[in-house]
Order: sequence, then C-alpha cells, then structure tokens
Amino acid sequence: MLVRDAMSTMVLTIGPTHTLRQAARLMAARHVGAAVVLDPDGCGIGILTERDVLNSLGLGQNPDHETAAAHTTTDVVFAAPAWTLEEAAAAMAHGGFRHLIVLDGREPVGVVSVRDIIGCWAPARQLGAV
Repeated sequence: MLVRDAMSTMVLTIGPTHTLRQAARLMAARHVGAAVVLDPDGCGIGILTERDVLNSLGLGQNPDHETAAAHTTTDVVFAAPAWTLEEAAAAMAHGGFRHLIVLDGREPVGVVSVRDIIGCWAPARQLGAV
C-alpha cells in the first residue's frame, strides 16, 4: 500500500504568525494532530504538532503570545505519494516523529501519520489471520 492511499488529504495549513491557541483550536476542530506551517518568506514548509503545543504549555508559555513560528519544526522529512507505507514508517521511526508532510512536487498534498499507517495495516493483518 502507498502513502497516497493512507494519507489525509485534508491538510490544515497555518501561517507562522498564528498563535499556539489559534493553531490548537484549528487542529481540534479538524481532528488532526498536526498543521502544515507555510512561511514563504522564511523557512518555507514546516510542521507544528500537538506535541509542540503541549511542550510549550508544559514550559508555562502563554499560548496567546507564542507563535507557530517559534515552535515549528523546519527540518522536515517529506514523503512522496508513491512511497510505500513501509518507507514512511521507517522514516518516522528513524526520525522519531509521528507525522510526515506529503509533497507532490513542491506542494503539500497530504499528511500521513502513524495512526493512518496502523489504520491500514491492522485490517490487513486481521484478514490474513482469518
């Protein structure tokens, strides 16, 4: 199975000036664990995850003052839609993260998460066991 088959195509994109509270509200409303941060004047494409928001709150930072730019991961590993789920899982395991932005050329077209991969693999394993 390929990344394109498992990824979420509902990509939440935010800007670097969004506050963490705004980002958290948008992620909660869309039921996603990550937002793609588009910063054409800065780092380009980055990712802000629920863990980034949680870490900031744990440090006692104010989510109304902290911006996405200050907490965005910019050293991102991107996946291609034609990657296998095994390749995506290996990249996640190697990098120690749970989300990959999927690029088609230079455009984000999806996000694939560990949950997406497990959701594809679990039913396949059950079918094989029957």
